[in-house]
Amino acid sequence: MNASLNDASECARITMFHARTFSLASKLLPGPKRRAAYALYAFCRIADDLVDQADHDNVVELAVQLDDYRNQLQAALGGRPSGPIFREVAWVAREYEVSPAPLFELLDGVQRDLEAHTYATWLELEQYCEGVASSVGEMCTYVFGVPAGPAMRSQAIQYARTLGTAMQLTNILRDVGEDAQRGRCYLPAEDMARFGLTPHDVLSRGPELARHPGWAPLMAYEVSRARALYSAAMPGIALLDADAQRCAAACANGYAGILTAIEAQHYDTISTRARIGRLARVGILWNAWRYRAPAPDLSALGHGPRIVWEPNTVASNADSLIRLA
Repeated sequence: MNASLNDASECARITMFHARTFSLASKLLPGPKRRAAYALYAFCRIADDLVDQADHDNVVELAVQLDDYRNQLQAALGGRPSGPIFREVAWVAREYEVSPAPLFELLDGVQRDLEAHTYATWLELEQYCEGVASSVGEMCTYVFGVPAGPAMRSQAIQYARTLGTAMQLTNILRDVGEDAQRGRCYLPAEDMARFGLTPHDVLSRGPELARHPGWAPLMAYEVSRARALYSAAMPGIALLDADAQRCAAACANGYAGILTAIEAQHYDTISTRARIGRLARVGILWNAWRYRAPAPDLSALGHGPRIVWEPNTVASNADSLIRLA
């Protein structure tokens, strides 16, 4: 097996070990695009795993390691890759003309987990989601392809970035308990206060938090926000190359299915992690295989994703529930 196949196999191994939904969705891509998707996932995963080791005693050391990772990326994009992941990333960047900007944005985003562990408002959390997930949506848009050309690609990127935010918010809602064990609470303090809760409650109360009268309404509120983001992102799938649309649909619907799993366990993501069952995953893959995106309404798409949010719980200011992105 030659070096490039070894490198591709390593990225595929990392992806299939860590990302069941993404691994399944990627099978709907043609071979070269699947290889590129695995490379991007592996690059992002290693960076994320690095900062997930953070505690009070090793933040400085991990910051140094992350800087080294950033330098390795810079070298790879400059034609001097080292190691299987960066050799694959260099290949992806050349083959699909991936902009360096979202790659470095991802590293800046994960670095925030070395410093900030709570967020005051949705705007603050949204900026974090942009860094760690919208950046990934942008990377993937280059790989998936946009047949209408560079001008329409910029529109497709807006939709992909919105989908990335939806998926990251879903991760956050799924992993409340796991994140709390690492000393992190991503739920916006402003939102929590509406339901009589604080970030300290998440970090200190453990499984009993799920029985607080404000917990389920808070989670329903955030699930509504996530669903609005998915709805806003979906029209962008029609802008992608036909051979990538089914993969994008599988990713979107697979992650959106996690929200249903969260509801099914009465929003208790403190003591357990919401998961999609095997049969449901097969169903998502089958539906994605049959997926055919409707012809895009180019006049509407020109304005970018339109996020209309009607939460399950009424907010104090209804005007804040509608935002144009």
